[in-house]
Amino acid sequence: MPVELTGTYLTLDDGRPAVRFTRTYDHPIDRVWRFVTDPDELEQWFPFRAEMELRPGGTVRFTGPDTPEFTGRMLALAPPRHLSFEWGGSVLRFDLEALDDQRTRFTLTDVLSEADIAARNGAGWEVCLAALDAKARGERFEDPHAGVNAPWKEFYAGYLDAGVPSGAPVQGLD
Repeated sequence: MPVELTGTYLTLDDGRPAVRFTRTYDHPIDRVWRFVTDPDELEQWFPFRAEMELRPGGTVRFTGPDTPEFTGRMLALAPPRHLSFEWGGSVLRFDLEALDDQRTRFTLTDVLSEADIAARNGAGWEVCLAALDAKARGERFEDPHAGVNAPWKEFYAGYLDAGVPSGAPVQGLD
């Protein structure tokens, strides 16, 4: 069964490849801001627990049960509208826009270190954002990161079928 892809592969004005996802949440902007900055909130949908020094140049510390700790650097911060930080070799940008008092447009842009990770990362964000979508609706989402029932492989196949660049190693498939 084909999956519905919500990400878009694009080339930014500076030539860097990226995948972008946009959602609208029925929450005020301050609530959505906590989804992306509070470590306890992030841990429920993001691939790792992320503890951030919320200042430009601050350290972002990523931890997870099966991954060695690593760090990134806060690149830009404009609460509650923008946050960007280094994540591995990529840059993650979160842009929030209040549509009214109770709705917020959420945009995640993963600025990629290499184009060949686009399909892999796109599939991963589909699973993570499904967990965030459920959280925003007040639903429980079991194991958003890689549970055996997570449709990651289906999303990956969908991105490959859509012609999104691939070729980077994929743990468990290579």
